[in-house]
Amino acid sequence: MADKITLSKKDRMSVAWRHQFLQGSWNYERMQNGGWCYSIIPAIKKLYTNKEDQIAALKRHMEFYNTHPYVSAPVMGVVLALEEEKANGAEIDDQAIQGVKVGMMGPLAGVGDPVFWYTVRPILGALGASLAMSGSIAGPLIFFFAWNIIRMAFIWYTQEFGYQVGTAITKDLSGGLLGKITSGASILGMFIIGALVQRWVSISFTPVVSSVTQSEGAYIDWSAIEGNADGIKTALEQYSSLGADGLNVIKETTLQTNLDSLIPGLAAVCLTLLCCYLLKKKVSPIVIIIALFIVGIVGRVIGIM
Repeated sequence: MADKITLSKKDRMSVAWRHQFLQGSWNYERMQNGGWCYSIIPAIKKLYTNKEDQIAALKRHMEFYNTHPYVSAPVMGVVLALEEEKANGAEIDDQAIQGVKVGMMGPLAGVGDPVFWYTVRPILGALGASLAMSGSIAGPLIFFFAWNIIRMAFIWYTQEFGYQVGTAITKDLSGGLLGKITSGASILGMFIIGALVQRWVSISFTPVVSSVTQSEGAYIDWSAIEGNADGIKTALEQYSSLGADGLNVIKETTLQTNLDSLIPGLAAVCLTLLCCYLLKKKVSPIVIIIALFIVGIVGRVIGIM
């Protein structure tokens, strides 16, 4: 029986170092797949000595991938453990590896932005800026070194954590643990994506379906507003009580208003589901993006969006 192939600490450090450049070849079709594939090359070369096996491994890691560049590290750790077990004969198919990547990248992406972009970096930036404004060279140096030490340490230690967890997962393949984790992570990822649809997808239909003249008192009578501070105060008070509908005598109801009163965000959800359907039918993401641009521009020109 051949000796088990194991990734050494040096191999894993090489992957972690490369993983810092995850977004170096970002593209609109498969996003971070090039950077991911570049990161895992040292491990693939160590685990698979046969060239055909190396090519097959790199091909499965050229699939779509996108998450926060730092919290991607634990995903890489789990995948390294799975690839190690696969190289040693475990029954792990390509779909299982891709399923783990896709299932984990969604939930983790929602964690990375608030932790790094909205908390750690602003705090370090404020500290460095305050020192720099006082004329101290320590300001930019503290920001540069502190940020990169935190970033690199996080990538390494979370990758190691993922690697250890991934090893535990692969030891229980017969018990279905990998399938449960993949399924659970996928469900959580889809839940988060669904919650973000309303925030990130914006579509509005502008055709007016009704115009109603409002009764007196339901709108701001601008002719009665005095052109001084008291008049501005009165206008603001009326706007606060009447809302946006009080700005005009004629209240117009658009198609989008009716859709929002039926189900808020219905158009955004439908557009997202349409894009998912087209992707499932193997339509290129580039084609979908171009089509969305065309539809949006044409819709704006003819006045329906």
